[in-house]
Amino acid sequence: MRCDNLYLWFLTDPDSPRYVGRLRLVDAGKGVSLQYGADWLASGCPLSEDLLLVDIEQLPRCNGMAVGAVDDARPDRWGERVIQHLDKPARLSIMEYLFYAGDDRFGALGVSTSDKVYIPGTRSPLPRLAHAQQLSEIVHKVSAKEPVNDIERKMLAAGGSFGGAKPKALIDIAGEQWIIKFFNNEPVDVPLIEHASMTLAKLAGINVAQTQVVPLVGEHALAVRRYDRSGGLRIHCISAGTALRAQTVAGQEPELGYPSLAQLLRRAGVADQGVNLLDMQELFHRMVFNILIDNTDDHEKNHALLVVEPTRQGRYRLAPAYDVLTTNSGQGYQEFIVGTAQRESTLANAMSQCHLFGYTAAQAAAVVVRVIKVVDGWRKHFAGCGVSAADLESLTERIDGDPLRSQRQTFNPAAYATTVRTRRRSPFAD
Repeated sequence: MRCDNLYLWFLTDPDSPRYVGRLRLVDAGKGVSLQYGADWLASGCPLSEDLLLVDIEQLPRCNGMAVGAVDDARPDRWGERVIQHLDKPARLSIMEYLFYAGDDRFGALGVSTSDKVYIPGTRSPLPRLAHAQQLSEIVHKVSAKEPVNDIERKMLAAGGSFGGAKPKALIDIAGEQWIIKFFNNEPVDVPLIEHASMTLAKLAGINVAQTQVVPLVGEHALAVRRYDRSGGLRIHCISAGTALRAQTVAGQEPELGYPSLAQLLRRAGVADQGVNLLDMQELFHRMVFNILIDNTDDHEKNHALLVVEPTRQGRYRLAPAYDVLTTNSGQGYQEFIVGTAQRESTLANAMSQCHLFGYTAAQAAAVVVRVIKVVDGWRKHFAGCGVSAADLESLTERIDGDPLRSQRQTFNPAAYATTVRTRRRSPFAD
């Protein structure tokens, strides 16, 4: 099936889908545009800040992307791989990937071949937790490019094209949707380490997505409860990358980093009762924790925003943390900008712009001290989560290696106890 035109739907209540507008393949197949429909223009909302409610065809900012929030509705590398393996579309453009991603994609957007009726590419019951072992075996087949039978195809198609780079699928646990992430022949038990990292982050006061370990034959999988679902309803979400690009002047490169995201929350977050300030400060906690546990895979897709009351010109909330784990890279820089030293993985860099997170230097230093205390106990916590002795030794080389351990040991909160304010010179002074 070749899809030059598709139709976007809004599915906060899946029983009452709302037509949004037409998607069109543009730029010689390298991008996807959106033109809102009349009903959405009359009573809808901007899906992201760069998708204004105007009656024009809105084009993507650069090749290889869909426009605005629509780009978050397409699968990432693993999802594309599943589509290639199961659906074998004749053409592999962004439009095909949008269509074959099916019904249960990230957030509340859906794609249909009709502007009158919501007809997704696939919609079938999700596998249940009891099917985790079978689902793991199917995923390994896809990774090895081995054929799957019809039953296996249906099981994987139900949730196998969900975004992300590593093997994962959707499953049903007690009537709720969870993402199950599988071992991918890494040198350490990544699913178990991610569970240990996420629960350690929770001990550090960070709001994390709920996780549970799923034992399989000879390995583990990790189930992560979806934060973009609430009962039978769906929550409109956008990635940090989409949000930061949306506020950037056309033709300029967005500043993809923690300080910029904090300032976006300050401007466009939920202001009632200072919720946006709490989200800004939460983001600082996450940044410091990621630095200290060597989580350097903190790129723009690994942070997300919940859109609160989108049809009332919604405001943003910081979504629970996810994909938080020791990457064991020791590369010394983050994917997301940290501070004045850009992506450098240091506490000094984190402290350099702490005021942009709504903290005084003394307050930020107190947060760092709290996170250090929790991370100092990482080895005992990881062992309690079942991480093997061999994996602990491997992780120790990074988390307790000199670059990170010395930062924990030498951080001096007293150095940030007072902030000297420089008096601004009058422009009229001689």
